[in-house]
This record gives sequence, structure tokens and C-alpha cells, in this order.
Amino acid sequence: MYRASDRVDNEEWVARIESACADLDLDGEACATATDLFLSGVPETDRSKPATAAASLYAAALIRGQERSQSAVADAMGVSRLSVQQGWKPILEEAGFSPPTW
Repeated sequence: MYRASDRVDNEEWVARIESACADLDLDGEACATATDLFLSGVPETDRSKPATAAASLYAAALIRGQERSQSAVADAMGVSRLSVQQGWKPILEEAGFSPPTW
């Protein structure tokens, strides 16, 4: 869980996630899940926030059955595909999900 102040403190990143959701044609549930995942594990350093936001968005799309490629998510969030690839599994596991094994 996260505090309401986390949302306020990370308003810029929530807006970027919402914008990327629109670019990727994800529904409101996927976008809300991405926001929740991001805010539940906001990194301490600003440098890590773009990768965490992108990985959260990718994980949320998987959870909500609206898969998008890692490259598409990375492009929408302005990060490298490697950032998404390295970050999504730990986010899923922290949220209590088992990552797919494909």
C-alpha cells in the first residue's frame, strides 16, 4: 500500500503513466493498476523512477490481460526496453503474483 502523500509527491509520474496508457490504448483498470503498482514501490531516487514506472505499466498490462510488448511500453514511457525487462518481474512478485514462465 501507499500513502495519499505518495500520489501527490509523484504526481508527475502518475501523469506520465496515464499518458502512456492512452498511447498504448489501455483501459482505466490497467492504468489504475499501473499507478497502484508504481506508488506501492516508488524508488527513493528520482533516477530509478522512469524504469519503475515503465515496468509497473508493463506488469499492469499483463495482470489485466492487455499485454503490450516491452518495446511498446518502453517507447511510451521514454525508457529502454531493458529497463522494462529487468523491472517487471520483481514488481509482479511484490504485488503477490507469479510471473509467467514463457
